[in-house]
Amino acid sequence: MQVTTKLLLWLGLAFCLSDPALAQAHADPAALISDFRVQHQEGRVKPDATLKRIAQDQANAMASKGVMDHDVLGSFSSRVAPANAGRAAENIAYGYDSFPKTLDQWINSSGHRKNLLMHDAARVGVASAKSSSDGRTYWAMVIAGGYEKPKAAGAKAVPGAAKPKARAAPQACRLKLLSICL
Repeated sequence: MQVTTKLLLWLGLAFCLSDPALAQAHADPAALISDFRVQHQEGRVKPDATLKRIAQDQANAMASKGVMDHDVLGSFSSRVAPANAGRAAENIAYGYDSFPKTLDQWINSSGHRKNLLMHDAARVGVASAKSSSDGRTYWAMVIAGGYEKPKAAGAKAVPGAAKPKARAAPQACRLKLLSICL
């Protein structure tokens, strides 16, 4: 009896691990987005805590109000400002309980797809919230790029970059009268 239980447990575990759909359902959203981006010659994105918080606030607000709206918490530009990104985009959705299904929905929508493939995006935050009134799951994704790279201490100047003007060298006095150079 004990051998049969162990065998069934191992077979069940092997089945779960071999099922790509099940494995994908538990995958990290940033990894799934990165995989899609790499397939389309764009770079990977890393999860970002600030972007995740911005996305979570958006998902929570949509779920609590039962409305899917980019401006439910105010303008996107004001909400994303704390990320200090040069550019950012947001995708929102509702209805699916799993991120892979939501991602498929975005991939098949031209505007959302464009956001997913934002050139030079480096970071992403994804969040969801379930509405207590209608049971819907609301999703928000914020993807961003254009972060300035901090200059290293003692870094050399970039060729062709503007340099501060040097002060003109003091000219020699031709005539000095009462400590005034003329």
